[in-house]
Amino acid sequence: MEREKARFGGMKFGSAFFGWLTATGTAVILTAVLAATGTAVGLGSEVNPNEVAEAAAENAGTVGVVGAIVLGVILLIAYFCGGYVAGRMARFDGVKQGVAVWLWALIVAAVLAVLTAVAGAQFNILGSLNSFPRIPINEGSLTAASIVTVIVAAVLALVGAIVGGATGMRYHRRVDKAGLGR
Repeated sequence: MEREKARFGGMKFGSAFFGWLTATGTAVILTAVLAATGTAVGLGSEVNPNEVAEAAAENAGTVGVVGAIVLGVILLIAYFCGGYVAGRMARFDGVKQGVAVWLWALIVAAVLAVLTAVAGAQFNILGSLNSFPRIPINEGSLTAASIVTVIVAAVLALVGAIVGGATGMRYHRRVDKAGLGR
């Protein structure tokens, strides 16, 4: 097994790319389910949308904290799934696969940020996607709390991807222990 690991181990960016796709898709689905649930609860209680907006404005701090916690949970679950896919596909070095999933997210975010800066706000892809999970802060104001939220979200995504990658790799370790074909 050590010889196999030396030859086929390491960071596999193809596997990590598909892990990143899984993480992104899972985040979008979880966000959509959460939004649909919130809408269903709101429709079921026959609440006036203006009253909801006023209540949210009055409790902006609470809404921001709850939104940040929900975002963190979504990112943790989504990147766990992405790391799992990458770790399962690559067979070796699950932790490295999880880190590579996270790196794909950073690379894509940087490319989209550069494209948006160069092309202008009319081509802001992430801003036009309502179902994509977003950090619950005003993009115009950068405060210490928003910086902490971004850092915590990035760390949660990294932790989820690493744990998912290690978990995905465990399947192959169980097969190796069984000694199939040897």
